[in-house]
Amino acid sequence: MTQDATPPNDLNPMKLCDSCAGIQRNWRRARGHPELIQGTHRTESHKHGQVVITKYCCERCGTTWEYENNKVNRHAGWSVIGR
Repeated sequence: MTQDATPPNDLNPMKLCDSCAGIQRNWRRARGHPELIQGTHRTESHKHGQVVITKYCCERCGTTWEYENNKVNRHAGWSVIGR
């Protein structure tokens, strides 16, 4: 009999708190939630101009988010970048 060499942590997907799970991803102008703490921001150059990306961290579950404020791309917005 062989044993699975995969650690059990890799089998569990990242768990989001209820507030984070309710954030609409990849949609500009979607709301975050009150427990997101604003962090750093950076500016990136795109072919249509400058885009500001701001990092946030959830106080409750520790999930790290980025919000891309791109007025040309409706599908920019919230994305999870880690924990």
